[in-house]
Amino acid sequence: MSQETPARRSPPHLLLVSAPLQGHVNPLLCLGGRLSSRGLLVTFTTVPHDGLKLKLQPNDDGAAMDVGSGRLRFEPLRGGRLWAPADPRYRAPGDMQRHIQDAGPAALEGLIRRQANAGRPVSFIVANAFAPWAAGVARDMGVPRAMLWTQSCAVLSLYYHHLYSLVAFPPAGAETGLPVPVPGLPALTVGELPALVYAPEPNVWRQALVADLVSLHDTLPWVLVNTFDELERVAIEALRAHLPVVPVGPLFDTGSGAGEDDDCVAWLDAQPPRSVVFVAFGSVVVIGRDDTTEVAEGLASTGHPFLWVVRDDSRELHPHGESGGGGEKGKVVAWCEQRRVLAHPAVGCFVTHCGWNSTTEALAAGVPVVAYSAWSDQITNAKLLADVYGVGVRLPVRRRGHERAGGGGDAAEGAGVERQGERGGG
Repeated sequence: MSQETPARRSPPHLLLVSAPLQGHVNPLLCLGGRLSSRGLLVTFTTVPHDGLKLKLQPNDDGAAMDVGSGRLRFEPLRGGRLWAPADPRYRAPGDMQRHIQDAGPAALEGLIRRQANAGRPVSFIVANAFAPWAAGVARDMGVPRAMLWTQSCAVLSLYYHHLYSLVAFPPAGAETGLPVPVPGLPALTVGELPALVYAPEPNVWRQALVADLVSLHDTLPWVLVNTFDELERVAIEALRAHLPVVPVGPLFDTGSGAGEDDDCVAWLDAQPPRSVVFVAFGSVVVIGRDDTTEVAEGLASTGHPFLWVVRDDSRELHPHGESGGGGEKGKVVAWCEQRRVLAHPAVGCFVTHCGWNSTTEALAAGVPVVAYSAWSDQITNAKLLADVYGVGVRLPVRRRGHERAGGGGDAAEGAGVERQGERGGG
């Protein structure tokens, strides 16, 4: 019997390509860990910048960790015309999206060639949504590919039915209470649709969405969705009449090890069970000075202890300015490991912007929510949480400002938001 060649003994090499937004990175990394644990060689790549949190920092040689019987590598997209990681222009995600659409393809082509030259040719590529340039590179280089959709199956179905006119949608500007019947979905109105349905054509996130949907329709063999049958069975089955939907969620880390937020956990340990109001609005949403003040006053009026995540880029909007203190009852932090906090027995309520990552994490933790949605899929998720899943209440939706960020999940909810009159958008 002939001896196997090294190439035949090598495990398949899966390349994961993420848009450089936290809500895209987190679920794709989780998928990578699960796949590598089955014996695959998995390389994760994105455009690193100072606003991203990664457990292993990508480097030119490929930082790696063993996961189960496989290996998970981290290697950055680099070179060419890509901005340096510390470039402040990454803080405007709309500008970042336009830049990466322009400079990302060449960087990805170079990375794929480097893998082949190193003896680990890429066997398959999974790119998450709102990165159609990555699917284009895979197609042009002849590498099989799939997409990870980081929002709900319901939202994917809404976008797909609208783009291909599979059902009649009211025109843009229609009354918000008009019904929008879509097969497999609960009763929805115009005011409960994800914002990119009616976003103007020049919107950079709508352009990326349309390109993604066209590739799904024409060339992609699978669309992996961060959902699961028990949550969206009817929506999944209905959409399968049009797309090869494969649920692979929920995609979040279920571990509870020590981390950077040990101080948060210690504070929570000192609180009574189910007493803490946890407030977090994701990694890109900026709620503005007036709304921040209202949230602070509302938290104080409850009399309950609260843990409030106010990112460094929003700290000056806090009523107490840069110090951003929480007073006697509260704790204000710049970051925490959300899944770990939600799982803590002291947490009794979650005030959330309703990004899809936050939605699934809250459901998994069994924590009731106050839905404070702003834009994109958040509005639809809030409807699902309150009226379909029955685990929360909705605050009135206000079209708070304009686009700031984009693309899926939490930090990338198709696009983020800034409140009108506060800070410039991308």
